[in-house]
Amino acid sequence: MSAMPEVNELREVSGPSALGGGRRRFFDLLWLMGVTEFKRTYFGTVLGYLWSLVRPLLLFAVLLFVFTKVVRIGTDTPNYPVLLLLGIVLFSFFQEGTQNSVTSVVAQEGVVRKTQFPRLVIPLATVLTSLFNLLLNLVIVFIFILAWGVDPTWTWLLFPFALGLIAILTAATSMMLSVLFVRFRDVAIIWAVLAQVLFYMTPILYPLTILHNQTLERLMLINPLAPIINEIQRWVINPDQASAASIAGGAVYLLPAAALFVAVCAFGAWIFNRDAPRIAEEL
Repeated sequence: MSAMPEVNELREVSGPSALGGGRRRFFDLLWLMGVTEFKRTYFGTVLGYLWSLVRPLLLFAVLLFVFTKVVRIGTDTPNYPVLLLLGIVLFSFFQEGTQNSVTSVVAQEGVVRKTQFPRLVIPLATVLTSLFNLLLNLVIVFIFILAWGVDPTWTWLLFPFALGLIAILTAATSMMLSVLFVRFRDVAIIWAVLAQVLFYMTPILYPLTILHNQTLERLMLINPLAPIINEIQRWVINPDQASAASIAGGAVYLLPAAALFVAVCAFGAWIFNRDAPRIAEEL
């Protein structure tokens, strides 16, 4: 009697992971997609890359008029115009990077379904494109700052560190939003509203000290962007401006912001890594 044929046990085969394919391939694809998207955004336009500067400048002009001529908050704040411009440019990077990433994975549905590549490249490429815009804008912003009469100090060397923190938070938030949008399409609308709320909860239009209420100031500083932007303003433009720790009444009160920063980064990395192999199935 012949032996029964051996039956292989079926096992689940996961799809492409977030970082699969090797480190070099990951960074090559990231650079290629980021540069391609940056060029495609302004391809065929009259002003080209200048559009990346025109948009924040128009917002800056409107807000400067409102907060110096109507509300008059800016009249009591030293170097308010350059503070406002720098804050708008930095927050625009966060807002643009995160909002563009929300639909990034779904927009690449055809590629995701047919091609094996590290899924994490997709949202991070949108952040990289926004970073290119930011770096171009910062050149003009620092020209404005110098022309305004602000003297460079050694604290300018701390600016790249703070910028790196904003970039990390932007990337982590983008990872989280892009993979959540695959399942929940309401994420795009919700984040558009939350991003606008964050803009007004970050010391861009006003210094935190204008609140004159330490409890309210501590609540505002729970937003991880708030202490980072405040320190950038102090390091780059107004050395005499109060630090985030002194405004809060002690560095210990900045721990909620630090904890939220770490939580967003950890959750963004975890949920994207968990759902990356199943993205094609969900689309």
